[in-house]
Amino acid sequence: MIRSAAEFGALVREYRKKQGWTQTQLAERCGTGERFIVDLENGKPSCQLEKSLIAARTVGIDLGDLKSAAPPAATEADDDLGYLPRFS
Repeated sequence: MIRSAAEFGALVREYRKKQGWTQTQLAERCGTGERFIVDLENGKPSCQLEKSLIAARTVGIDLGDLKSAAPPAATEADDDLGYLPRFS
């Protein structure tokens, strides 16, 4: 499970490198600027969701069909939300 923008960005980077693409090449394929890919891969939390999802699909990350996905059974570990950022 991806729990942060940093983890998501690292996954995009990993898949991009598996394709043998530079950040510039991925940006061209996604129709975004290179700066966006740099920010995404560095885990910038304010990256735009739509562009992030396009980048993920472009490098081959299977996001699954959320409508048909059955929610996993809740466990005590799932209740630990300590990984979420805290805002004051």
